Amino acid sequence: MKRLPIPAEVTGEEIDQDVRQELLSLPKGLAEDVARNLVMVANLIDEDPEQAYEYSRIALRLASRVAAVREAAGFAAYATQKYSEALAEFRAARRMSGSVELWPVMADCERGMGRPERALAMAGEPEVQKLDKAGQVEMRLVAAGARRDLGQLDAAIVTLQSSELASSAVHPWTARLRYAYADALLAAGRENEAREWFAKALESDKDGATDASDRLAEMDGVEFVDAIDELDASEDAVGTDEFDDLDEADEADEAEQVGDLGDEEGLDEEVLEVLADERDADDRDEYRDADDQDDERDDERDADGDREDDADRRS
Repeated sequence: MKRLPIPAEVTGEEIDQDVRQELLSLPKGLAEDVARNLVMVANLIDEDPEQAYEYSRIALRLASRVAAVREAAGFAAYATQKYSEALAEFRAARRMSGSVELWPVMADCERGMGRPERALAMAGEPEVQKLDKAGQVEMRLVAAGARRDLGQLDAAIVTLQSSELASSAVHPWTARLRYAYADALLAAGRENEAREWFAKALESDKDGATDASDRLAEMDGVEFVDAIDELDASEDAVGTDEFDDLDEADEADEAEQVGDLGDEEGLDEEVLEVLADERDADDRDEYRDADDQDDERDDERDADGDREDDADRRS
């Protein structure tokens, strides 16, 4: 089985206690190996979902009968938009654990596979009533998204209208619920109401889970300029000036050489050949000097690399 590198500082102890409890059914060495791969999935799933997916496949091959492993594999597949695969893993995890907490993301996989009708059907199943408040809000968001997939914009707005939306209390899901409502209102052309709810979403978004601030700025006609792009443009301009200066210098050298040739007119052919040989020798010497300098720099880099390798081996 092909393995992926795992940093030494990742021990596997970082995983949740519930997951660690599930891994107790495995031999100790195998459990540690699976745990370390699951930690890599969690660490990479937001920044590099494709790499997280690869680690999840390793964990899955090592321990496919552990519900937490199937769930992690499902979320890694979901993050890479492999919705059919994600749904299969979530179903397996649900069968093993008996939990309904994956119901909303399973419904969203149906949406991802182009089946919003199935997502809506799942929103009406008894499993939804067994979800906690966060799960029920998540299911409402999925159902509203399915309505929009079907072109039922007004129905999507009504789906999001709830006691959770009207509440002034702030919960982990509040910003996303308010944002979804604002986005639906904007799509329906209700700009004033949309702006109000984007502002409310921003007010409750302590973790930056949404881009409500950007949406508000966009509605106000504010344009953002990327500082990195400006810097690149400035550097390009400087580079162009430098090339222009080099071109001018080359032209001056050529003009000087032409002048030298003009001064040499009237000399016999033998003298001209001697002068040409001297210029060629000068050019070769300059080339060798530059080549020697490059060799010296390469030797210095090689020596630095050898010292770093020795230091790595000693450590």
